[in-house]
Amino acid sequence: MSINRRRFNQLLLLSTAGTLLPSFAARANEETPQSGGTLNFIVEPEPPTILALAHTAGGTQKVSPKITEGLLTYDFDLTPKPQLATEWSVADDGLSYTFKLRPNVKWYDGEPFTADDVAYSIELLKQVHPRGRGTFANVTKVETPDPLTAIIRLSKPAPYLLRALYAAESPIVPKHVYENVAIADVPINPNGSAPIGTGPFVFKEWVRGSHIILERNPDYWDAGKPYLDQIAIRFVPDRAARAAGFETGEFDLGGDNPIPLSDLERIKALPNIGVDSRRYETKGDLTQLIFNLDNEHLKDVKVRRAIAHAIDLDVLNTVWYGYGHISPTPISVFLPRYYDPSIKPYAFDLKAAEQLLDEAGYKRGPDGIRFKLRLTHNSYNDGFKRVIEYLKQNLARIGIVGTIDSYDFSTYIQKVYKERVFDVTAEYLGNQFDPTLGVQRVYWSKNFKLGLPFSNASHYANPEVDRLLETASVEIDEDKRKQEFNAFQKIIADEVPVVNLIALENVTVFNKRVKNHTIGAEGVQANFAEVYIKDGQG
Repeated sequence: MSINRRRFNQLLLLSTAGTLLPSFAARANEETPQSGGTLNFIVEPEPPTILALAHTAGGTQKVSPKITEGLLTYDFDLTPKPQLATEWSVADDGLSYTFKLRPNVKWYDGEPFTADDVAYSIELLKQVHPRGRGTFANVTKVETPDPLTAIIRLSKPAPYLLRALYAAESPIVPKHVYENVAIADVPINPNGSAPIGTGPFVFKEWVRGSHIILERNPDYWDAGKPYLDQIAIRFVPDRAARAAGFETGEFDLGGDNPIPLSDLERIKALPNIGVDSRRYETKGDLTQLIFNLDNEHLKDVKVRRAIAHAIDLDVLNTVWYGYGHISPTPISVFLPRYYDPSIKPYAFDLKAAEQLLDEAGYKRGPDGIRFKLRLTHNSYNDGFKRVIEYLKQNLARIGIVGTIDSYDFSTYIQKVYKERVFDVTAEYLGNQFDPTLGVQRVYWSKNFKLGLPFSNASHYANPEVDRLLETASVEIDEDKRKQEFNAFQKIIADEVPVVNLIALENVTVFNKRVKNHTIGAEGVQANFAEVYIKDGQG
């Protein structure tokens, strides 16, 4: 098997089978980790399942990796590191990936972990995982020449694949648990509520509406780890109550902005509290305003550009209390590998907006009104409520009347993606770890499907954009791939089917006695094998 170091930026890393590389934490932290203790970990909302096999809910992705691992983990720059795989190589043509697996690893029930589990998991992810269908679409088979070797064969290159193999995204599950389960029953299999894994923590109990308890795996393959005795995963829906819990020391750790951003400055001034705003490079959250291009007014690009001119992104960033970065392209500033910094946001210019609307034929009537738009948001997110209220206010200044529709999450999905009764909506776009999987779905004409959430809600179609996205999805020359994504970003900036707004920092709040909680790109989605609690601090 040949290794293409140039095309994959020397992503090949080797560690001999059975030999552990130095941990990220050991390099960054010279003090000796302490063993013992319970970590009180806030997760909201409560996940529908605690295995990230057929679900991508945020809570699921935080809990699952502690129990069920992936082939790889990642440093902050998405450089892969060993987890269940110890060595890997990529063929020059990008059509095969070879993984050497960690020996002497066992599932919690005592069965050995082998290449058969890897092959079965990848085939299962291809069928049941919301993004796995795209991630592994080009996989034709997974060969297992011996128990500790898995070779993924592809029909076409998948240049994003090596960055998709972490536990929260592509968990490796036990074949012997799932092999007799019908595909339709995989999402409801009992293993989703009480998983059998290889990870540092073993599932103990789940009290719905209250907590999940995970206990130290005494047979974990990384000898001496995990350091914690237990993780108590707490569900506290009230954000103010979560803030109070951090103040009193009841809670130790929470990720993805666990407390109101309006409280953050006050909370982080406390001597026992720390805040980490490193960017969770596997997520790349970006806020957007999405236009429904089936609307008679919004079909006109001049109208869309006018609305973009009516948004002051510097002011809008105050909605997120400064914990964001202006990000005017569909590829987030948090994905610098492909983000095009030459693209600038539309200048805040109400006169230019008025002129464009006049040119489009929508002059003000006697009452000063040009037309009306329905402005939609998901009521679960207070930030989007403020974005929509800001938009309504500024649209009124250019003669557009906005009416606000606020829906709970399930109703929002129904109204926007199935019934399409909206004109402009505010949403997140998780860039994930690669634009093909995180970004393409919003702009690819073939991804307009009624009822499919977080797809092409605008009903945007541009053959050149389709070509660029499809070409980039299989391009293994990194320079060419970047050029294709840059060309895509320029077209979107010109045609504005979506106004890209603010890339959000995913703030982690922690008691300072908790160490090694954020040691790589996965943030608090990591397995926590390295986490420990330092006595006498906090």
